[in-house]
Amino acid sequence: MTRGGGWARAGLVLVAVFALDQLTKALVRSNLDVGERREVLPFLDLVRVNNDGIAFGFLGGGQALVVVAVAAALTGLIVFFALHADRPWIWLPTGLLLGGALGNVFDRVRDGAVTDFLKVPHWPAFNVADMAITVGVVALVLSLDAGRDH
Repeated sequence: MTRGGGWARAGLVLVAVFALDQLTKALVRSNLDVGERREVLPFLDLVRVNNDGIAFGFLGGGQALVVVAVAAALTGLIVFFALHADRPWIWLPTGLLLGGALGNVFDRVRDGAVTDFLKVPHWPAFNVADMAITVGVVALVLSLDAGRDH
């Protein structure tokens, strides 16, 4: 794949993740009060939570530290992608990670906290951006492993 093709695909994934994340959060904010819970399935609830930390509430209240950590991670990812944009499939985790991170950063800038709303037993509430970031990390590890000489 060409470098430009990799950037275009990563951009499309980023836009799709960001749009889906913001749409689902807007629906939750317009239909649930903070703390309200609705059972969807026996193992899945919708619950509106305002998360002012990162990764399941870690560093809650430390907005400046959160912004610095996210900015550093995004900068590193963009630099890595710029150097490896022609690698097969590297566009997918890059788009997932950037789209998820930007979805949560947008919430943080607009509201001072991220809207989380999916809740499974024994796990903190999360959102579409969090899912994209998690899948993106796994996909990045797999794509890096696939590119190693064995």
